[in-house]
Amino acid sequence: MPAKPQVAFYWCASCGGCEETVVDLGARVLDVVAAVDIVFWPCALDFKTRDVEALADGELAVAFVNGAVRTDEQEHMARLLRRKAGCVIALGACSGHGGIPALANLTSKRKIFDVSYHRSPTVVNPQGTEPKTKAVVDRYELSLPAFHATVRKLSDVVAVDYYLPGCPPTADNLADAVQAILSGKLPPTGAVLAPNKSLCGSCKRNDTKPEEGMAMPAIKRVVDVQLDPQKCFLAQGVICMGPATRDGCRALCVEGNMPCTGCYGPTDGVKDQGAKMLAMLGGILEGDTPAAMQAKTARLNDPAGTFYRYTLAASLLGSERKEAR
Repeated sequence: MPAKPQVAFYWCASCGGCEETVVDLGARVLDVVAAVDIVFWPCALDFKTRDVEALADGELAVAFVNGAVRTDEQEHMARLLRRKAGCVIALGACSGHGGIPALANLTSKRKIFDVSYHRSPTVVNPQGTEPKTKAVVDRYELSLPAFHATVRKLSDVVAVDYYLPGCPPTADNLADAVQAILSGKLPPTGAVLAPNKSLCGSCKRNDTKPEEGMAMPAIKRVVDVQLDPQKCFLAQGVICMGPATRDGCRALCVEGNMPCTGCYGPTDGVKDQGAKMLAMLGGILEGDTPAAMQAKTARLNDPAGTFYRYTLAASLLGSERKEAR
């Protein structure tokens, strides 16, 4: 009997939701286990780094890597898995575009440490202690990963073969990706394993757009209005990232009467998801003067978190941020 393809899963800087996607396969995970050997999945089973190091280069059929790269340990593991795997898939928004961790690129490492270890109301740290990469305790040397100044997407560190977007990807997306790998029916290298069309294209609320176009009197927050479950969010004044976001999630948030926040990233050919959404809003938001536009956007409390919640590390705004800053 021929050996089954060997597969690895690894978790960098993320919340763990992508690991939950694997669990959400439910009974289908048995089909995956029957078809492949999972030889590295430290979140679920007792594997060690040395287990990966012992593999021959290219021995892994595929490595699914989720999470952004923030520490030197994560960078080391990304490079190791890239060397050992014939195919690397960036699993989820954090791996593909930086995700929510990359919003930290709007501040600095120094400020993050100041808040986390000195100025937070819940921190008691009279000695002003901060984490060290090396420390000796009772004659034993202890180590922590170095905290990089910049959050990077996976492709900033290693070559990525395919992208599976989402925060997290749906279990159906993951199952389809695994099936495509096993069957050899994969698109060209570098492709995103999701439809290349915007979420609006399959949104049931499209029919509620006015025939002659749409005007948005002012931006409102979800807490400002009672959302109509049948009407386009933009027509209600609430920002929905659907026009600038890739389809493939089955519109789960929209089905739950919440606007899309953009976790599937942009479609092919779009360099900056936030800029595309801003351009779209510029065409529908009413207001002819700077003062009028300021009034219309007064409820937009967090522009970066709204337009770049998942894609700052891949954006024109954040992708060129200097490491030393």
